[in-house]
Amino acid sequence: MRLTKLRLNGFKSFVDPTDLVIHEGLTGVVGPNGCGKSNLLEALRWVMGENRPSAMRGGGMEDVIFNGAATRGARHFAEVALVMDNADRLAPSGFNDADQIEIVRRITRDAGSAYRCNAKEVRARDVQMLFADASTGSHSPALVRQGQISELINAKPKARRRVLEEAAGISGLYARRHEAELKLAGTEANLLRVDDVLEALAQQLSVLTRQAKQAARYRELSEELRTSEGMLLWRRWREADEARQAAEGALRERLIAQGQAEAASRAAGKAREAAEDGLPPKREEEAIASAILQRLALQRDALVDQEARALATIDTLKGRIEQLSRDMEREAGLNRDAGEVIDRLEWEIEQLARAHDGHEEKLAEAVEAARDAGAVLGEREASLSELTEDAARLAARHQSSQRMLSDTRTVLDRAESEASLARDAVAGAMGALDAAGEAFEAAEEATEAAMAEGEATEAALEAAETARAETQGREAEARAARSSAEGEASALRAEVAALARLVEREAQAGHQLLDKLVVTPGFEKALGAALADDLRSPEVEGGARSGWARLEPYRDPQTLPAGAVPLATEVQGPAVLARRLSQIGLVSREQGFALQAELRPGQRLVSREGDLWRWDGFRAGAEDAPSAAALRLQQLNRLVQLKRDLEEVAARADGARQAHEALQARLADLASADQRARDARRAADARLAEANRALARAEADRSIAGGKLEAAKLAVSRFEDEAMAARARLKEAEAAVADLGDLDAARGAVEAAKITVEAARITMMSRRSAQDEVRREGEARVRRRQEATKELSGWKHRLETAARRTEELTERRAETEEELAEAMLAPEEIAAKRDELVEAISDAEERRKRAADALAEAEGALRDAAMAEREAERLAGEAREARARAEARLDAAREGVALAAERIAEEDDRTPDELLTSLRTDPDRMPDAESLDADVGRLKRQREALGAVNLRAEEDAKTVEAEYDALASEKSDLEEAVKKLRAGIAGLNKEGRERLLTAFEQVNANFSTLFTHLFGGGEARLVLVESDDPLEAGLEILCQPPGKKLATLSLLSGGEQTLTALALIFGVFLANPAPICVLDEVDAPLDDANVTRFCDLLDEMTRRTETRFLIITHHAVTMARMDRLFGVTMQEQGVSQLVSVDLKKAEALVA
Repeated sequence: MRLTKLRLNGFKSFVDPTDLVIHEGLTGVVGPNGCGKSNLLEALRWVMGENRPSAMRGGGMEDVIFNGAATRGARHFAEVALVMDNADRLAPSGFNDADQIEIVRRITRDAGSAYRCNAKEVRARDVQMLFADASTGSHSPALVRQGQISELINAKPKARRRVLEEAAGISGLYARRHEAELKLAGTEANLLRVDDVLEALAQQLSVLTRQAKQAARYRELSEELRTSEGMLLWRRWREADEARQAAEGALRERLIAQGQAEAASRAAGKAREAAEDGLPPKREEEAIASAILQRLALQRDALVDQEARALATIDTLKGRIEQLSRDMEREAGLNRDAGEVIDRLEWEIEQLARAHDGHEEKLAEAVEAARDAGAVLGEREASLSELTEDAARLAARHQSSQRMLSDTRTVLDRAESEASLARDAVAGAMGALDAAGEAFEAAEEATEAAMAEGEATEAALEAAETARAETQGREAEARAARSSAEGEASALRAEVAALARLVEREAQAGHQLLDKLVVTPGFEKALGAALADDLRSPEVEGGARSGWARLEPYRDPQTLPAGAVPLATEVQGPAVLARRLSQIGLVSREQGFALQAELRPGQRLVSREGDLWRWDGFRAGAEDAPSAAALRLQQLNRLVQLKRDLEEVAARADGARQAHEALQARLADLASADQRARDARRAADARLAEANRALARAEADRSIAGGKLEAAKLAVSRFEDEAMAARARLKEAEAAVADLGDLDAARGAVEAAKITVEAARITMMSRRSAQDEVRREGEARVRRRQEATKELSGWKHRLETAARRTEELTERRAETEEELAEAMLAPEEIAAKRDELVEAISDAEERRKRAADALAEAEGALRDAAMAEREAERLAGEAREARARAEARLDAAREGVALAAERIAEEDDRTPDELLTSLRTDPDRMPDAESLDADVGRLKRQREALGAVNLRAEEDAKTVEAEYDALASEKSDLEEAVKKLRAGIAGLNKEGRERLLTAFEQVNANFSTLFTHLFGGGEARLVLVESDDPLEAGLEILCQPPGKKLATLSLLSGGEQTLTALALIFGVFLANPAPICVLDEVDAPLDDANVTRFCDLLDEMTRRTETRFLIITHHAVTMARMDRLFGVTMQEQGVSQLVSVDLKKAEALVA
């Protein structure tokens, strides 16, 4: 396969659809740093299946989508397409349907990525395997990104082994082995699960067997329980009927006792009513006496409260008089203190007024002095500012003149030096131009010869391709026929194997007679319906108990009904079935119903569909009772037929295989011839390409030499003009420096002015401080005088109101003394009233006591009458209750009889008499209800002790046993699959080991040759280390550049390491050429001489392989050696664009 085009749309900085055409030979990609050249390599790796965001220089895979720029919005998706030429049909089977393969990978934000191959959805795994089989892929050593050379140098030996794997072409082999190992792990896990399931089924089968025994015991206990419950039901009905008869007699006795008790209750009620009539007058008298006594007690309590209030009033008036006296004394003391305070405040106000005289004049003098000092400071600061500005301007002019003088001298020296170098370059360029012209003429002659040779090889190649295409079509038809025949044979073999295993497993059950029968196809259901499971019994000798024994034919055989054909004509089997088969007739369904009545004892009729009619009137439809024996007979006949078909199909498949192999051999011969023609054509193309490159190099050298000559002449003229201008500027700068004033004198004047300003500032600050001190003293005296005047006014007002308050206090004390005299008279009046009330209360208590005694006597008589009445009513109530209980017992007994009979009807759907008859037991010998209830409880406990009983345990056990047998068969199939997988993995390891060793020898030889070529001598070799197994070993590189000792790769210089790594990569190409090689700035560490060697090596690789090279470079020598160039630009910030130049076409246009 050949990669022809890479298309990008929205991938990183390539926001617009961009096509990168990958031609044969060397394709260069150039452009400034950061323009997006490396994005082309990352797009190629991404479409090949790279899934690591770090490999795309991002934090997540969605970072490959264009994220917007200053003038462009972010894209929602990114898409990369890789187009490959598959005209040789070398792609894997799933991709080999078209001459051109287009792999497209598209990622959408928040939706993930998807792959398409020729517009069909495919898996990422399929795409990765496609490129792995083509010796390339996202991790191929042929895709060399920036810094990967150093990674290869610093990698561990086992990591370098990947280079050998690519050369051996076993990258896909490793992937397939990994898949096989995953399948093996899955299969072994399935085996473990099957073992667990089988163990669980065995345990379940054991449990179901125990449950079947429990079910039998459950049925036995249930039968005994039904009998005991029937006897208990009848016994309880009998006891309920006897209880009903006893309840009827008790009810009659209770009715008589109730009548006697009710008569006694009525007499006691009349006596109670008489006692109640004499009780109300006595209660009224007692209430009147109690009310009088209560009223007198309330009056006494009111007098006590009145006396307490009078005493409290007296105490309050005395306290008020004492308080008024104290207030009068306090007012007299305050009047004396007020006079003293007034005198002191008047003196203080007079002193403050004297001290404030002349304050305004002092303050005005201080303000004037401070203002004069500020004016002096302003004048001196203005003078300092002017001097500072003048000194700064003078310093700036000095600095500018010195800088101009220095720069002018530097420019003059550089211009004179560059002019001298340019004159030397003119002489060298003229010699190079003459040499390039001679080389160009020689290259044109070589190109014409190579074109003639290429036309001759093209005609030979077309003839070889035509013959190969015709044979390839015939081989494809033969391959399809062979595949069809082998597929049919494999399907038949699988079916035969499955049926054989099934038949063999059933045959292992015993020596059943079924295995000895041969039935005409189509009559299996008829024989199965006639004999059913009897066919599973073995053939036995005379003394055996179970099986088919041989008997002589009937002496008087019975004939079948007219129209019935003996089934024995369609069955071949042992003689033991002769009697049975002679009595079985074969009829149609319509005849079976009509002929069943004519059957004799032992005879039966069957149809081909499996219907059965027996002599005793039994009949069974084929759909109601399918026979396992019929199914087994059908399987046996099917197995025989399949074996015959398999022999025919196998013979046909063998013929197709031979025809296909013959065409394959023919196709191989034609492929070899085609390859030889292609090699010749490739050699001719290589020579033509080499001639074209030589012509292009010569033309480029001539153009470069001419350009260098012209540039050198222009440089000489330019540098001489610059030198003359620099000399003129130098003279001007020296004159300007001489005209400037003295800078030190100006700086001294500024310092003197600064000292004067500082002295004026100190004077101004001291005078302002004195002004502030005078102002603060005056303000403090004014505030204190105002406060003293306010206090003086307050004390004078208090002294004026003191006489009025004293007079008011005297009047209030006189009024209070009068109120106290009136209050002292109240306690005597209250004492006289209290004596009168004490006598009245004594009389009222005597009257209440007499009324209470009479009322108590009457109430005692009433209580006795009431007690007698209650006793009579209690006796009557007990009699009524006894009668009600007797009625309830009678009702309960009757209901018990009805419930017992109803329960018997519900349980057994019988009457009590019918139940007794069904029990077949003598009622007199039947145990009592308690014994029967104990038996029922015991039987229930025994049944409940069994726990949960599975009544379907026997059927479930059969189902589980069948499932167990099926899983055991599947387990054997899984074990066979494990053996095959292990054998496959071993085969892959063996093939990989052989191919890896072969590739190692070839790559080692190529590496040694290329190393010697690149370094012009020395030696190098590859060594497998760290393991004896090539698949696990590491790869170490030992090299010895010319004139140095043998050492490992890490001890070489940077340029030597790069050349060694390139020799290894190209050695792999020679062993197993990849369809594409991308080198991202690998020539950066190399000097011009080594870059030339590197380019020569690239030319050699293009001649010897079909690898297409994509070179990303900044080096002019590498650009000149390319067949075509692509330029990546970023005219719009953040957006990359691709432009191309075909150097061959450009050379043709120039020519």
